[in-house]
Amino acid sequence: MKKTVRISFEGKTYDVEVEVLDSAVAAPAAPVAAAPAAPAAAPAAAGAGTEVKCPLAGSVFKLKVKVGDTVAANQEVAVIEALKMENPVVAPCAGTVTSVAVKETDTVTDGQVLMTIA
Repeated sequence: MKKTVRISFEGKTYDVEVEVLDSAVAAPAAPVAAAPAAPAAAPAAAGAGTEVKCPLAGSVFKLKVKVGDTVAANQEVAVIEALKMENPVVAPCAGTVTSVAVKETDTVTDGQVLMTIA
């Protein structure tokens, strides 16, 4: 499976296509599935909306939106730092940010819910 990721290096942004290998995905899948289960329940209980999930493990470097902000589809809403690289997180849909489940400097896991957009 191929996946496109956006990286920033020395002030320039690059879109890079990477291949996700089945063996690489299978190993971290077990711990990742258990970790976000509890946080994911809170936004779902708050009401309908689209969850914005963390694309990789790292730490929240920057939150670019807050509750009540209106966002467009594919708008950058957060930046995750992993291995000294800044990785943008984009909104999967247009709408209004209804909840933010993390704060800057929080450690996050792959698949963890960062915020909800309705």
